[in-house]
Amino acid sequence: MKHFLKETDFGRSELEALFQQARELKATRGRHARPLEGQTWALLFSKSSTRTRVSFEVGIHELGGNPLFLNRNDIQLGRGESVEDTAKVLSRFVHGLIVRTFDHSEVERLAAAGNIPVINALTDFLHPCQIYTDAFTMTERWAKNDDLVGSLRGRKIAFLGDTACNMANSWILGANLFGMKISLSGPAEFAPGAELKAQLQRE
Repeated sequence: MKHFLKETDFGRSELEALFQQARELKATRGRHARPLEGQTWALLFSKSSTRTRVSFEVGIHELGGNPLFLNRNDIQLGRGESVEDTAKVLSRFVHGLIVRTFDHSEVERLAAAGNIPVINALTDFLHPCQIYTDAFTMTERWAKNDDLVGSLRGRKIAFLGDTACNMANSWILGANLFGMKISLSGPAEFAPGAELKAQLQRE
């Protein structure tokens, strides 16, 4: 069982196969295999969303699965049931959990307490699915052969604005993973925080 809570949950050796599979699924949409046939995946969203919700629901459906959308008002999380209780209960009913929430520790606790895969669909700290999608789109433009991830290495990107936000944090981790260079520009009071620096030290 593998969780996807942060960019570095996939190693460099896994990236090429992952991006190749994404390319194949995109090219054969509507005709590809349905590996989630017979499975139900819950989408637990404490934050509203348009693109993230639609892309996950459609993706699960087209891979053969049944998406089950739950917002925080639909369940007892925080109203008598802990994160750990919720993880254990959902693990008995569904095959995977996609979470969009505020506190990053919540996705970590859900992953630790349950026995199903957990995917981080955004927290206040990180947005790994968005970064992988952005990077994959770049490979579609830059790759001249089947070395998709190789087309990212050495590329330089710039991030302007709040460099302590979840997207900046994810791009810092992602750029390092993809072999890219990143330049940050923003007000000093919005510089990357201690949580990200601690994460970088662990990687």
